[in-house]
Amino acid sequence: MLDLLTDSEFELFRKLIYDKSGITFSNTNRSILDSRLKEKLREKNLATVKEYYDLIMSNQEEMNIMLDSVTTNLTRFFRNQPHFDALIHYVVPHVLELKKQTGDRKLRIWSAGCSTGEEPYTIAMILKEILPPGYTFQITASDISLKSLMVGQQGFYPESRIQGVPPNFLAKYFTKNEKGYQISSELMSTIKFDYHNLRNDSGMRNLDIVFCRNVLIYFDEAAQKNCIDRFWDAMANKSYLFIGHSESLFGMDTQFEFLKTDWACLYQKNI
Repeated sequence: MLDLLTDSEFELFRKLIYDKSGITFSNTNRSILDSRLKEKLREKNLATVKEYYDLIMSNQEEMNIMLDSVTTNLTRFFRNQPHFDALIHYVVPHVLELKKQTGDRKLRIWSAGCSTGEEPYTIAMILKEILPPGYTFQITASDISLKSLMVGQQGFYPESRIQGVPPNFLAKYFTKNEKGYQISSELMSTIKFDYHNLRNDSGMRNLDIVFCRNVLIYFDEAAQKNCIDRFWDAMANKSYLFIGHSESLFGMDTQFEFLKTDWACLYQKNI
C-alpha cells in the first residue's frame, strides 16, 4: 500500500490544482486528492508522488488528465426542479419580452461546469417545448473534465441515468436501445460542448442565461469572485444567472442583483 501524501506533497498538489483550476483542496477533503493520486501512480506504474508531479509538469495532456481526475461530476437530468420552473415561468418570458424590443430571435445560454451533459440537455428540452415559433437557441456546455464532455457529446445514457426525465420528454427526445437511451440528433445540434477552465475568460458575450450550479463550492473566495466577474462580462444586459441552491453571492463585491421568484432564487445582471 502506498503511503499517504506527506504534508509537503499535499501542499505542492493543492497549490498546483488551485493555480490551474481554482479548485480548492483543504484538510477536510485531502483524502479525495490522496486517493485520486494513488490511482494515477498505479496507472502510470510510478513509485513516488514526485515522479508523477514531474510527469504532469512536463506534459500538458497529462496535466489535463490529472485535473479531470480530481473533479467531482455529480449530476442528473432535471436536477433541482425549482430552478427549471423559474426558467420556464419567469426567466424565459422576461428574456422573450426583451427580445421583442430588440428584434433578436436567438437565446444564448451557457451551462458552465456541465459535467456529463444532463443539465444542458434538460435546458434544451425545456426550450424546445416553450419557445414560440421563430425563436431559436444555442447552448454552450463547458467543463474542465474532458472525459465528462465526451459523454455529453455522445448523448448516450444508461437507463440508470435518465431517472427524472418526464415520460413525454423521454418519448420525444430519446431513442431506447438494449443498452440505454440516445438523445435525438435534433436536440444534440442545439448544444456545443467545449473544454473551458473557469479561471479563464470564455470569450463569450451577450449571453441571456448562465447556469453554473454546484461549482463555486469548490472555489475559495478569490476564485469565486474571479469566476463571477467573468460571468458578468459574458452576459447581456437584463440576463440571468443560476447558481447552486447551497451557493450564494452574499457578501461578495458584485453587481449582480439577488432575485427571489415564486419558484427559486437566482441573480440578474440588471443594467
